[in-house]
Amino acid sequence: MTVIEVEKLRKNYRSKPAVDGISLRVERGQIVGIAGANGAGKTTLVECLSGLRQRDGGELRVLGMDPWTERRRLQQRIGVQLQESALPDALKVGEAFRLYAALYDGGDWRTVMADWDLADKQRVRFGSLSGGWKQRLFVALALVGDPEIVFLDELTTGLDPVARRTTWTMLRKLRERGLTVVLVTHFMDEAEALCDRMIIVGNGRVIAAGSPAELVAETATDSLESAYLALSGTDLS
Repeated sequence: MTVIEVEKLRKNYRSKPAVDGISLRVERGQIVGIAGANGAGKTTLVECLSGLRQRDGGELRVLGMDPWTERRRLQQRIGVQLQESALPDALKVGEAFRLYAALYDGGDWRTVMADWDLADKQRVRFGSLSGGWKQRLFVALALVGDPEIVFLDELTTGLDPVARRTTWTMLRKLRERGLTVVLVTHFMDEAEALCDRMIIVGNGRVIAAGSPAELVAETATDSLESAYLALSGTDLS
């Protein structure tokens, strides 16, 4: 079942296109990776899909809804973790979970908090958390409302190698439950390990799309990172 449909999506900033005619489909239960250099349009695409930014042109439907005109309904069924997320330094972890649960009509925040090993930190203030724990908190908060789709922007940035692997395991379990994940990432090892499909973007357009194995085969390379470099002609910085 298709849960995200995008046709010729456009978004401009000061007349310069950030997203320039992107079309794509995402099926239920997939982990779909979006990769591209800085400024390629990845975050703008996710913001349009999640109803955080109004598009300038094209058509898109997420769970059958227009993300902008029906964003209040849609936001009850999706979760979003953005790269530039922030909370007040004085807010405690447990308070953050209760706040987000209230937004989602009482989501099961205690289970999510335990699943992401944050129960022991519920009295810790946000400003006292390390960068890695802040990142983990934002991912967990995106899941409080038991969403059908979750958008994750640079999911494991700031996490140590053990925490990254633990996070990957959690995402696989979410996929097994039928959750759809849209994952913006710079890490091709992460994409190769997790993603059912990859969408590579550049200059606001789709350069290539397919499973990691298909992209590797298409470019006759030996890894997804090599395939990315061959297809995009850019690095991952």
